[in-house]
Amino acid sequence: MTLPRAQTLIHGGENPMRTRTIQDADILNEHDAPARLDAAAETFATVKKRLGQVIFGQDDVIEQSLVTLLAGGHGLLIGVPGLAKTKLVETLAIVLGLDTNRIQFTPDLMPTDITGSEVMEESAAGTRAFRFIQGPVFTQLLMADEINRASPRTQSALLQAMQEKHVTVAGARYDLPRLFHVLATQNPLEQEGTYALPEAQLDRFLLQIDVGYPDLESERRMLLATTMGEEVGASRVCTPDDLISAQALVRRMPVGEKVMESILKLVRAARPDSDHDETRGLIAWGPGPRASQAFMLAARARALLDGRLAPSTDDIVALAGPVLRHRMALSFSARAEGATTVQVIEKLCRALL
Repeated sequence: MTLPRAQTLIHGGENPMRTRTIQDADILNEHDAPARLDAAAETFATVKKRLGQVIFGQDDVIEQSLVTLLAGGHGLLIGVPGLAKTKLVETLAIVLGLDTNRIQFTPDLMPTDITGSEVMEESAAGTRAFRFIQGPVFTQLLMADEINRASPRTQSALLQAMQEKHVTVAGARYDLPRLFHVLATQNPLEQEGTYALPEAQLDRFLLQIDVGYPDLESERRMLLATTMGEEVGASRVCTPDDLISAQALVRRMPVGEKVMESILKLVRAARPDSDHDETRGLIAWGPGPRASQAFMLAARARALLDGRLAPSTDDIVALAGPVLRHRMALSFSARAEGATTVQVIEKLCRALL
């Protein structure tokens, strides 16, 4: 069947009667979609493999980081020191061919240390004028190391840039690069001298990526690879244009009604006003509509990484933790009983999906 231009079919899961037509000129054309998606999937499968040759025992972290970038979002990496968070960001930049900068957040870091500032210059003719000097935020992939160590004022300068994709200095607007992503890190152990990110700022991150310890075999391979002879270095697999094209494909992938309903049910059940039996009285505050948007984009990106033409409910289950962990908090009574956010999310997934 040939669809008219600007129309496509979104299939309703196992029920063909729920198939509906959506007016959207950006949806993938039914004829070239498989070839374009296959090419992108092959490219980023190579990217994932190349990352795995440098970062050992962190397959889920690598996948979620790539999902974040393919979905056009920002990621919050949480893990104790020494788990290759910085190495991951550096390797991502090399493999994807991205410009990168790193900011080490400290209590005395100022907003202008991130965004840039104006300096006065005097020309040979004696005239004086202000010139804007760009800060490290003007890059394609920015690592915000230990973001919770800077003051709220400084955090806000970065988080505004993340949301608005531009900075304003002395009343003048300066646009960031078209491709702009932030991967921020936090240490969950040491909290002295830190400033916890407010809920509204945490919501700006597409995924919270928890970085755990590698398994025994991966740690053994890491020891051999990093202490005997020369370490294996990363090499470029694709270009920034390839990432931009893949991001466009992700946004044009069709999403079935069953998947969309799963997203809505899960997000709405994770709110304090939900009447769901599994969470009644457990949640103090829950995810807003931005969580649903994160699910839609991240599920498509994960499907592309897997070489599939559309996401499934399995993607929603796999992404439930990274999408919801930083967008909800448990009530005092739930914490007193020993419940955790992860347990509540898993309980909701079992009940609803």
